[in-house]
Amino acid sequence: MSSLMVFDTSYLYFRAYFGVPNRFFAEDGRPVNAVRGTLDFISRLLAVYSPDEFACAWDDAWRPAWRVELVPSYKTHRLVENAGAEAEQVEDDLSVQVPLIREALTALGIPIIGAADHEADDVLATLARRHQGPTYVVTGDRDLFQLVDDDTSVVYVARSVANHELVTPAVLDQKYGVAADRYVDFSVLRGDPSDGLPGVKGIGEKTAATLVRDHATLEDMVAAAVDPETGMSPSMRAKLLADVDYLARAREVVTCVDTLDLPPLTPRPVDTEAVERLTAELGLGTSMTRLAEALTAN
Repeated sequence: MSSLMVFDTSYLYFRAYFGVPNRFFAEDGRPVNAVRGTLDFISRLLAVYSPDEFACAWDDAWRPAWRVELVPSYKTHRLVENAGAEAEQVEDDLSVQVPLIREALTALGIPIIGAADHEADDVLATLARRHQGPTYVVTGDRDLFQLVDDDTSVVYVARSVANHELVTPAVLDQKYGVAADRYVDFSVLRGDPSDGLPGVKGIGEKTAATLVRDHATLEDMVAAAVDPETGMSPSMRAKLLADVDYLARAREVVTCVDTLDLPPLTPRPVDTEAVERLTAELGLGTSMTRLAEALTAN
């Protein structure tokens, strides 16, 4: 069976922007640290895993309206974080590089896949679910742990690309004490501040894991809270029943859409002329040529 590696592109370029020193510039003065870093990250991971196929998932909508309607706080903090002069400078320096990253990936022949009104997470989920064979999902977003199964692993790069963690069902069980197919319920209960999801007030990671192990579904959990004959403590009943509406809405927000109608992955040959031009114009050093050589060799 062929293997597939799919990249959470926006996560990679954010990590590259903040992780690569801002001392690299194009001929015209534009910063290119995120461009260089993103290409280097992809090169390293392709070298480690040698997938037969690969693609970059793109955020056509990083904060889809339908998710915001369900949970208005969804990613709201990121809007707040982008306020202020320093944040505006970061936004400007990174936003000018995003089209350059896309242009570089296109020149390299790497498929870029997005979907209207959906996040890269949904694209990654769909690509993983439809692939027959081993799949590696590269991200630093814990929500994508929900995709893990016998065929799909998450290459978790939140700590760093060089020291990434390969998350499998066994790792999830060891780390959180929950099965991969219950990770969404666990995440909904625990919450995720990085996505503006508060979780159920008073329920932390350990309690969330216990609830998930003790109840087959969120519906069963709520039913146990409603039924006075169950052994659930009064305090736990109160916590769950206070947030019943949130549970249903948050589950829909957290669950990745894995049924998108996406085009087939059709990698194109490396455009050597474009690679040479961009390398010179953007001052990319060996970042782009090294990846081009690796792709050509395959």
